[in-house]
Amino acid sequence: MVRLIIFAVSWRNRRSIIVRTPKSILMKILKRILFLILALIALALIVAVFVKKEYSLEREITVNRSKTEVFDYVRYLKNQDNYSVWSLMDPDMKKEFTGVDGTVGFISAWESDDKQVGKGEQEITGIVEGERIDYELRFREPFESTDYTYMITESAGDSATLVKWGFSGRMDYPMNLMLLFMDMEGMLGPDLENGLVNLKKILETP
Repeated sequence: MVRLIIFAVSWRNRRSIIVRTPKSILMKILKRILFLILALIALALIVAVFVKKEYSLEREITVNRSKTEVFDYVRYLKNQDNYSVWSLMDPDMKKEFTGVDGTVGFISAWESDDKQVGKGEQEITGIVEGERIDYELRFREPFESTDYTYMITESAGDSATLVKWGFSGRMDYPMNLMLLFMDMEGMLGPDLENGLVNLKKILETP
């Protein structure tokens, strides 16, 4: 009788071990996965501390027109509709203007159903007469960010002008980690280049 009771207790304990062991193993696996994820997140945050937060690029082209003629054209933000690749992506986009074009404070706002174009506005923030124009780009959709662009005109002869078009921005920590995987030169460089080619064709066409 005693042996029977011992056997019954022993069998009950074995069943308990059999049932509970897989759960304990599963919990250990889940904990290890969680610790691994936390370790990867911590590593990413540490790496982000050492990754640059700013990005910038510039393209240039020589236009066979006088510096005065070139500057008087590019100073008007509305004229970007004729040569900017971004403006030409959607001819049907909605446009709204505020202020006096060609002066500091003028704003050109756009809205498009094309996700590549989205919604935002560009403002003239500074003008050095005959030399440089600075802009602030404020994107609203499909994401929010603020970037900065500029156009510089330099004399390259009696009837030639070197035009520089630059773009810069910043990603704050820890989003700056994305800059490790984003080729800003490859993403934006061709658009600036093509825009300058369009500008050259417009200004050099008789």
